[in-house]
Amino acid sequence: MSATESPETAAPADVTTVAVPLPGAAYDILIGPGLIGRAGAEIAARFPGVRVSVVTDEEVNHAHGEALVSSLGRAGLEPELIVVPAGEQSKCFAVLEDVVDQLLAQRRERGDLVVALGGGVIGDLAGFASAIVRRGMRFVQVPTSLLAQVDSSVGGKTGINTPHGKNLVGVFHQPSLVLADTDALASLPPRHMRAGYAEIAKYGLIDDAAFFGWLEQNHAGVLARGPELTEAVAASCRAKARVVVADEKETSGARALLNLGHTFGHALEAYCGYGERLIHGEGVAVGMAQAFRFSVEAGLCAPADAARVEAHLRAAGLPTRMSDIPGEMADDDTLVSLMAQDKKVKRGRLTFILARGIGQCFVAGDVAPDAIRSFLSRDRLL
Repeated sequence: MSATESPETAAPADVTTVAVPLPGAAYDILIGPGLIGRAGAEIAARFPGVRVSVVTDEEVNHAHGEALVSSLGRAGLEPELIVVPAGEQSKCFAVLEDVVDQLLAQRRERGDLVVALGGGVIGDLAGFASAIVRRGMRFVQVPTSLLAQVDSSVGGKTGINTPHGKNLVGVFHQPSLVLADTDALASLPPRHMRAGYAEIAKYGLIDDAAFFGWLEQNHAGVLARGPELTEAVAASCRAKARVVVADEKETSGARALLNLGHTFGHALEAYCGYGERLIHGEGVAVGMAQAFRFSVEAGLCAPADAARVEAHLRAAGLPTRMSDIPGEMADDDTLVSLMAQDKKVKRGRLTFILARGIGQCFVAGDVAPDAIRSFLSRDRLL
């Protein structure tokens, strides 16, 4: 039983609990089947007397909204629903303003709860709204995509996109509870399962070579939603929780390791318009492969490790090169300009997560833009 559980809220036997023991902001991640249907009881036991506003998108609402609202209603939480358009385009100022306005119109108080039901877009958007309404409401993550369950729902990063880049406006605002219902992944399209898998692979590549080896043997079971799936989600959440506790707001640099592949990937996403042409996990997969290839060119990493990374990502059905992205690709100057908007940039110098090998990533500050530009010119030809 974790530090935030009581006997009344102890998870059922088929649910795995991962604790995030942040000082003053500890919370649990519950992973397992049926958690959307049990959400009302789980929330009411932990936060008695609250009222709940659910933020979701049109597609997730169609699949899971009724089940969640019914569960919350049975627990006496007086749920209200806020539905936004599906897709990355909802991570914008206009939709944020609409969500905030609806929360205020519903007369939700500071002690009430916002529940984010959806993937990473909804978690980031609803989390940001909850952080700024009445100078801070509590919120609960109910992630329905694999990517959100293993990454974006944990750690408290919230925000929206702008034409200048991804996630450039936002705040750190930790959830009070995460309910990762593995049953919700049954309806997830295979492409989005693969995209979420990229973030799972990331945890092995950063600092856990043994986990990466396990994934090489078990990725098919994870993607087929076998028993390996819960194990992979829990391992990913434990890894992220460990990093978040060590460096909640990216002040020491440890948390920056979670951005392996993201500086490359976010630039590609920004150029592609944050749409279906390149979804987030695919951008991360290309970016991770690029980070390892750049590390090889820099004499940091053995070519065999970069080849192994690329082979595994391809075996999981993920893109690894810019040529895998449909349509015309940006020129080198445009991509470097987009990278210059990355949140890790310091005084105009680029910061990348590079590798000395699988499970041996590190933060590399002061990377020269010309070195990246030169690398991209060669890498796009592969």
